[in-house]
Amino acid sequence: MAGLSNVSSARENLAVWVLTDGKIGDDVQCLAVARALCANFEKRVIRPRPPWSWLVQYGVIDPRDRQTMQESPIAGTPPDIVVASGRRSIGYAAAVKRASGGKTKIVFLKDPRINRAIADIIWVPSHDRLQAPNAFSTLTSPHGLSPKIADRRAALAEKGLIKKPALGVILGGGAGYSRKAAAALAASLVEASADYRTVSVTPSRRTPLAFMDVLRRALHDAKYSVWNGVGENPYIDILAQADTLVVAADSHNMMSEALASGAGVYAWRPPRLVRKLDWFVKELERKGAVRPFKGAAPVFTHPPIDATSEITEAVQEAMA
Repeated sequence: MAGLSNVSSARENLAVWVLTDGKIGDDVQCLAVARALCANFEKRVIRPRPPWSWLVQYGVIDPRDRQTMQESPIAGTPPDIVVASGRRSIGYAAAVKRASGGKTKIVFLKDPRINRAIADIIWVPSHDRLQAPNAFSTLTSPHGLSPKIADRRAALAEKGLIKKPALGVILGGGAGYSRKAAAALAASLVEASADYRTVSVTPSRRTPLAFMDVLRRALHDAKYSVWNGVGENPYIDILAQADTLVVAADSHNMMSEALASGAGVYAWRPPRLVRKLDWFVKELERKGAVRPFKGAAPVFTHPPIDATSEITEAVQEAMA
């Protein structure tokens, strides 16, 4: 593991695996950290069968996935670092470490809750409030969107496709996304649109169809663009061109990515927002990085916030 104290010069010589069960929230964070550590990392996806899928968090992996099996997701020479997330990856990360004779370092993103000791370092968002000798936290989460946003912004500007001022709206999903909540949000967006030339809205996979139906009927003016799910999601375009963003507070990842764009961010709190995410947004508001969305949303600026480099540096220092 020599050279980890200067990964910037040794990163091409590191062997790094990303180990998840493929959930997008876990992948986004792990891929960002792995890419910052090593340009040539490998993504390994685990898919244990029942009953091992129920037991893997306790260290029992699917027999067909033993490290000695050719088709195993953890076959091959163990890497220098495993970046893992999700409870199902716990047993597999432990198996890789055993196969390496303890040399492989395990970076676990988000609280594994069980078998925390298998990780050399654990990152959690601050709202999880994990106190452990091998853990640290940041307010926002890691992602790899900052360079993509910059590239897309330059491309849109070159083509003359950015119409200013622009308001972007990014939605999540959950139990609080009722028709009543959609109507209230639509009314607030109509009020906010007075300050903008264009308003672009994109849902996530979790946004209920009924919620979006209400929004589409209410936001029918030519200045509004509401993605209908056909073709490529305009998410990156919205982050790249918006002067201001209204972001659903129920997604820690989406809020973190919006804050990296450099646009002013307003937090829309859907009904029944969980307590820890409410704390997260209040902390951002306390720091002046985010404002509550209650209708009017004049343009404001705040320096971009991206925890990816901070997390990567902490990993490098911890492993040096």
